[in-house]
Amino acid sequence: MKLSYLYTIVVVIIISAASIFIAIQYQPGSETIKEDIPEDENDLTPMGELSFNDAINSFAFDFLRELSKESEGNIFISPYSIFTALAMTYEGARNETAQEMATVLNIEQDNESFHNYMKGLYEYLNENSEYNISTANALWIRENFELLKAYLNVITTYYGGESSEIDFSNPEQAAGIINSWVENKTNNLIKNLVSPNAINPALTMLILTNAIYFKGIWQIQFDEVNTTDRDFYVSEESTIQVPTMSLIGKEDRYNYTETDELQILELPYKGEEISMVIVLPKNGVELNSVVSDIEGDNFSELIDAMSRRNVDIYLPKFTLETSYELNDYLIALGMNNAFSGQADFSGIDGRTDLFIDTVVHKAFVEINEEGTEAAAATAVIMNLKAGPDDGDSRIFFNCDHPFMFLIQHKDTKTILFSGVVNNPIE
Repeated sequence: MKLSYLYTIVVVIIISAASIFIAIQYQPGSETIKEDIPEDENDLTPMGELSFNDAINSFAFDFLRELSKESEGNIFISPYSIFTALAMTYEGARNETAQEMATVLNIEQDNESFHNYMKGLYEYLNENSEYNISTANALWIRENFELLKAYLNVITTYYGGESSEIDFSNPEQAAGIINSWVENKTNNLIKNLVSPNAINPALTMLILTNAIYFKGIWQIQFDEVNTTDRDFYVSEESTIQVPTMSLIGKEDRYNYTETDELQILELPYKGEEISMVIVLPKNGVELNSVVSDIEGDNFSELIDAMSRRNVDIYLPKFTLETSYELNDYLIALGMNNAFSGQADFSGIDGRTDLFIDTVVHKAFVEINEEGTEAAAATAVIMNLKAGPDDGDSRIFFNCDHPFMFLIQHKDTKTILFSGVVNNPIE
């Protein structure tokens, strides 16, 4: 993967209010196929009975688990953004590359039901008037460079991807055009996604972008008057002072459940179709063990077990900005082939000479008394091969120690954003 950029032929960048670069490059000695490549039934990997939102959520927890293994700090990502970026890349994968990506993403290729799910979710995120939420995809294609029509049709029809020709011979100008698009789609929260240095003026052929942005107002807002500095236990022995919001003694009821190890609270945004779910370990339970154990299945069970309760809430205000290179995490999940000389992405342009060189993700979230603002983007660079109590007693829910949170679309239970807060002011 540390090959010379002299051979770079395509940079595909997938953004989503987070950002993914995919730079595509040639493999020496490969042949160019000019017509669309027929599908091979052997390329399709059945994924069992997982629903499509379960596929995204399983990926979300798998990925969060891998990130937390090497990070003791805060984490914030958009699983939807990363998944969408990889799914669009996966549309062009073939043979073993496709099989490995299918296992990581938990979806089949050429699955019309999945395509319609992604299309429906895309339309919901862009048409729902209750929220300031949107997602966008775009293909930036080098002048006179042709992609397979079948690939373009899938991206256009099911992902809403628009295509534009761009002059990559001027990297500064090209990066400026793409970065302006990203900033516009993320309310200026994701800046400078594409570095001019990532664009080879002679050989960059394609940049694919996806962006997601969300701003939601709490169904029941916190009052700034009640925000005070409170102790937050970064460890059993160490505390810091953190501005902490509170909703105390209210008659409003919230969806809540708990286990022997966890408290789980749902805070809805206005419209009640999108909500934040906070997973708070009980005393003596390490957050890392919670992240290690939680999966899509038991998350769904926790959501289903919730009931309306009176809850006294303390929640820190915080802002997180994160940036990750995702190669090692995806390889650990099983996507080895896509990063190697054996990669096959011939479904994109008819060539068998492309592999993923780098995957980058950026995200932003701010949580305050009014609500939540979040954005994320992903870029994939492809290079040349060389059980609770339901009584009426009040619940005390005090986020004064590390916790996990997720922002979900409630009807499908699809996780749009997820994070871990170990230190709210770090």
